[in-house]
Amino acid sequence: MQIDLSGRTALVTGSTQGIGYAIAVGLARAGARVAVNGRSAERVTAAVDRVRADSGNDDVIAAVGDLATEEGAAAVLEAVPVVDVLVNNLGIFGTAAPLEIDDAEWRRYFEVNVLSAVRLIRAYLPGMTERGWGRILNLASDSAVVVPAEMIHYGMTKTALLAVSRGFAKEAAGTGVTVNSIIAGPTHTGGVEDFVRELVGDKLPWDEAQREFMIKHRPQSLIQRLIEPEEIAHMVVYLSSSYASATTGGALRVDGGYVDSILP
Repeated sequence: MQIDLSGRTALVTGSTQGIGYAIAVGLARAGARVAVNGRSAERVTAAVDRVRADSGNDDVIAAVGDLATEEGAAAVLEAVPVVDVLVNNLGIFGTAAPLEIDDAEWRRYFEVNVLSAVRLIRAYLPGMTERGWGRILNLASDSAVVVPAEMIHYGMTKTALLAVSRGFAKEAAGTGVTVNSIIAGPTHTGGVEDFVRELVGDKLPWDEAQREFMIKHRPQSLIQRLIEPEEIAHMVVYLSSSYASATTGGALRVDGGYVDSILP
């Protein structure tokens, strides 16, 4: 399948590293003009250069701004006023004892993981519907439906993104714009490596630590390994293309068979 996104502009939030970075590279390789987002101008500039090198596409731009704030979102909208493909990847995660998560932390997770996406959808969806084409993709997680006891606040935000995606898909009905969420399973990123070490310790070599983490903490996985960021990116590139024109309002799984249920 040859996916050609030439002439399309894509914004990937939280894309200086990890899954977001892999998605930015994937979209750029498909020919899209890609906007890389992060809070630090220095990190975004470095990521832009790396995406250009890794994708072979020089049409990569910076979109600096903290999307958890209205001011940061305004800065990103100024840098990228028109978007054809919006990938809401920005998110934070971490472990916490459920009864020790205070109100401020609940709000922080909601503002970063959910409200940042809602802000951008509100801003970009009208232009997409006027042009009769657009793709909005929200990065959810297996934690949306199999909520880990040590990450209730994170799971809450990912469940909320499923509702946000379905609701805005209905708002965009019949316009040529599709809105979907992607249920990503445990993925091999720097942050997840730290998370794995937090749970299984620092003594084991990485391959053994990863295996122990999957067996003890994510035993539902059918592939029995962490997913690579590029595997998430492949799904995003497909859903961003004309080939996925009949897929909307869905929650697409790239979870390694982790979720042991059929989603509505």
